[in-house]
Amino acid sequence: MDGLNIEVLKSYPMPDLKKVDVLYESALKQLNKKIVVLDDDPTGVQTVHDIYVYTSWDEDTVTKGFMDENSMFFVLTNSRGFTSDETQKVHEEIGKTLEKVSKGTGKDYILISRSDSTMRGHYPLETKTLKNTIEKMSDKKFDGEIMSPFFMEGGRYTIDNVHYVKEGEELVPASKTEFAKDKTFGYKNSHIGEYIEEKTKGEFKAEDTTYITLKELRSIDITGITHKLLAVKDFNKIVLNAIDYTDVKVFIVAYIRAMLQDKRFMFRSAAAVPKVLGGVTDAALLKKEQLIENNNKNGGIVLIGSHVNKTTLQFEDLKNTVQPMEFIEFNQHLVVKENELEKEVKRVINLAEEKIRSGQNVVVYTRRERFDLDTDDKNKQLEISIKISDAVTSVIGKLGVKPSFIIAKGGITSSDVGTKALKVKKALVMGQVKPGIPVWMTGEESRFPQMPYIIFPGNVGEIETLKEIVDLLS
Repeated sequence: MDGLNIEVLKSYPMPDLKKVDVLYESALKQLNKKIVVLDDDPTGVQTVHDIYVYTSWDEDTVTKGFMDENSMFFVLTNSRGFTSDETQKVHEEIGKTLEKVSKGTGKDYILISRSDSTMRGHYPLETKTLKNTIEKMSDKKFDGEIMSPFFMEGGRYTIDNVHYVKEGEELVPASKTEFAKDKTFGYKNSHIGEYIEEKTKGEFKAEDTTYITLKELRSIDITGITHKLLAVKDFNKIVLNAIDYTDVKVFIVAYIRAMLQDKRFMFRSAAAVPKVLGGVTDAALLKKEQLIENNNKNGGIVLIGSHVNKTTLQFEDLKNTVQPMEFIEFNQHLVVKENELEKEVKRVINLAEEKIRSGQNVVVYTRRERFDLDTDDKNKQLEISIKISDAVTSVIGKLGVKPSFIIAKGGITSSDVGTKALKVKKALVMGQVKPGIPVWMTGEESRFPQMPYIIFPGNVGEIETLKEIVDLLS
């Protein structure tokens, strides 16, 4: 399967945008259900603003989400950092809690399993577990599952049922990127129907999948798309092709019409669907004065845990900054030596605190050479990764000085910083500092209350984006 030139995106004529918006806004008014987004790492809020994200899923927390005035809330599960057994347990707990709270509040809900735009994660385990748990506890029946990895801000497009990742001026089939080689969540197929067949081990076939085409979306064929959705049953799969938010809006109109005819679907999507389904408006990028406390003269800290190629390129470009900057390497390879990782944490913290107090920015980065564990056991590999991540993120959790800003680079890294290091229970999503790069405002219970925390996904942004953000905040 070959790549495409980025110019192909312009070859699809746009529909009447005013007509789409009228249909879309009218459809949203008929939506009277709470939208619950389960986020497998904290980057899922990279398209929204003024929405709350919770880091636990107990009954009290979920009830707060249901009673919040917003139509949508996020629950950060961080399940991409879990083993399969942990993931199944957590999603059984969440399914039970959702049903209990739904019955208690009298509010029905729409469920979005938000995952990686390059199709990594515990699929189909998460959505299958949710479906089975919820159906067991209620009279609900899920007719289908909507697959939508489209994420424009990250350069992720689905064309003719094939998912592509933008690399320079080329759209590369997802299976030919480094993401598909992920040791825990790797895959072989870019065609989403074939990806589903691969991941479900043939339980759901590519030939039985329902495909919503760009032609249908661009011709605003609401009736035709709705009929397709009405025909789906037995939790079969629906693939949404999309290269622009307009495509998602058209689909959501048809989805709501099908839903009003008693069809129930679960979403497995990247960050675009929550924004559109939740009716979240566009907002200006955040500015320095919104992100830095005037009375904090300390330096900031950047924590780089991600090892994807884009992160490494961004890290190298950051070295070109003219801002005073201390670069501190964290040697995660010491994980194989008893007590050495703990000593490394202390060394890095002592140096970081000294520089931050002096007003200098600090970059703590994991050693760039990949650490390869000599085992094919995926759960063992994940356990070692978690141990390393815990050590790296504890650098921020044990800081004895409040930095002027915190940037965490990488999905699992940013999740662990938010939940384990900063101990956030509830955060307000302020918006984005750059496209696809969200900012949390930490709650009063956190280690550093009322502090903007920048969550920088490993595979988002251009080469110069990390440097631009640090320069903005300095």
